[in-house]
Amino acid sequence: MDNIYIEYNFTVSPKEPTSEILIAELGNVGFESFVENEIGVTAYIQKEAYKENILEDIYILNSEEFSIKYTKNEVAQTNWNAEWEKNFTPIKVDDLVSIRAPFHENPNLKYEIVIEPKMSFGTGHHETTHMMVQHLLQLDLENKKVLDMGCGTGILAIFAEMKGAKPIDAIDIDNWSYENSIENVSRNNCKNISVYEGDSSLLINKKYDVIIANINRNILLMDMKVYTNCLKENGILLLSGFYQEDIPIIDAEVSKYNLNLDTYIERNNWVALKYNN
Repeated sequence: MDNIYIEYNFTVSPKEPTSEILIAELGNVGFESFVENEIGVTAYIQKEAYKENILEDIYILNSEEFSIKYTKNEVAQTNWNAEWEKNFTPIKVDDLVSIRAPFHENPNLKYEIVIEPKMSFGTGHHETTHMMVQHLLQLDLENKKVLDMGCGTGILAIFAEMKGAKPIDAIDIDNWSYENSIENVSRNNCKNISVYEGDSSLLINKKYDVIIANINRNILLMDMKVYTNCLKENGILLLSGFYQEDIPIIDAEVSKYNLNLDTYIERNNWVALKYNN
């Protein structure tokens, strides 16, 4: 017998970072599957785990900074694989790197990353993922110790290993991302990546040659001191997950820790910054 789900359709503005924050908060109260779309997020929770006041503690719904409307209805279990195929678009970076799901055609580029995205991934981060891969393409990662903070599906950690990095730590606070990263690390036959579930508190006494943090602006600002303390001498810090207009506030925070902005990439108003220690 099919499981019954409660489906919420959220219309959000602005699309980012609203969708990302909303998904994180919904995950904390028991929602288990998410599909991002052009106007917002569809979220699912099993009926047996549902309660009428489930949204009571979702902080972002009460924030004047964001506009969020929603409807809900009861549905039979969704065909998640069909939703993946409909919502996950393959990525090609500079005709060198392919990031695709198993159901996509292989374009036979130099680097191929195959992931099976869980529903918490959605399509919202393609711009930032693309730019971070571009940064990594330009780096010599051979035998470099790398951190992928907010690893999502593990794409950037996997690519770092393909470019010779080791060892690599991949960390995400989201349980689905943690589980999915473990699956994708195995799927791509990676041997040098350790995946952890948690936040920046896991970084105490850690040191890295390269730190990748593709998160959102507020978390980056909050954890910047931790990241910079973990960076080795002559290390590199890659930051993304925010817009071009956010560069001044990000740069002001990073500059407190004597890092210098080296280069940045912009794509559809998203940016990815490279800092040198």
